Amino acid sequence: MADLAARHARVGADVERRVLEVLRSGRYVGGPVVTEAERQLASLFGYRHGVGVNSGTDALIYALMAMGIQPGDEVVVPALTFFATAEAVGRLGAIPVVADVRADLPLLDPDALPLTARTRAVIAVHLFGEACPLPDLGVPILDDVAQAAGAAPPARAGAVGAASFYPTKTLGAAGDGGIVLADDPDLADRARKLASHGMPAPYVHDRVNGYFGANSRLDTIQAAVLLGHLADLDARLARRRAIAAAYDAGLPEAVRPLPRGPGHPVHHYVVRTPGRDALAAALTVAGIESAVYYRRPLSEEPALAGGPAAPTPNATRYCAEALALPVHEGLTDGDVDRVLDTIGRAHGSSPRGAAA
Repeated sequence: MADLAARHARVGADVERRVLEVLRSGRYVGGPVVTEAERQLASLFGYRHGVGVNSGTDALIYALMAMGIQPGDEVVVPALTFFATAEAVGRLGAIPVVADVRADLPLLDPDALPLTARTRAVIAVHLFGEACPLPDLGVPILDDVAQAAGAAPPARAGAVGAASFYPTKTLGAAGDGGIVLADDPDLADRARKLASHGMPAPYVHDRVNGYFGANSRLDTIQAAVLLGHLADLDARLARRRAIAAAYDAGLPEAVRPLPRGPGHPVHHYVVRTPGRDALAAALTVAGIESAVYYRRPLSEEPALAGGPAAPTPNATRYCAEALALPVHEGLTDGDVDRVLDTIGRAHGSSPRGAAA
């Protein structure tokens, strides 16, 4: 599903030069390299300000803190997302409220949002890179764009976002890293203080929105790595889109790809099929990796058992049928053909678009 060594080889000379410059500079925390990475990353995702932090999970936490979410507040999260989405809410003492997704896509269904008088925010996860459009809900929206590097940014007034640079992301670091994204400079300033010991000035520590600060900074080496990988992002996206187009054309009718909007970055290529487990097993026998994102709705995770959740029939159906195929930029045309041949043999049917 990923080949990080091959990815590094694409940009190795530039990344290693940048890292060596940091090591020789003696400036390992903060400084101009981090500032430049924050600037370029914010621009990439379509925001005015970026605050580098040490993980995508922390990006969610500090974004929520900076937005003013307090213990006891309800925050709506989608039924289909990595657990960190709900974890970030719970770490603040707030209450994650799980909502169902659309029937056609694993994105929040705007007609099924369990909004109450206690709802203080909604986290819109742009899963697999597909934009998650939502109307004005009367509460702030936090956009989780961790899988949407290279996609058109969400058009929201006063937008707030969070992203992860975990190594397997399309734009990944050589370890953990994340960023809080904001259009409002004051919100970005609050996030920066929270992620640096609550310091409004050197050696002065204060609470921000009632919270103590902590230590969560994007370190300079990871910032240098990300700057080196940014130069390769357009080529990665082009290759992923080409692979996705080949899958679209060659898959059997029984294996349906998720719809993709214009400019989709193809962070994952996900199909739905009633025979998901049998297909995954056939791929494994052929030496081809696949992955299930996700095996159960978020409301069924033990940590959230008994918590507030709306019915999730769409998410439940999706979890029984969805399978992610390899789509990273290191795949050759031969690799793609092997995936398609294996799926075709497993289904014993003609490829999409083949003559009857």
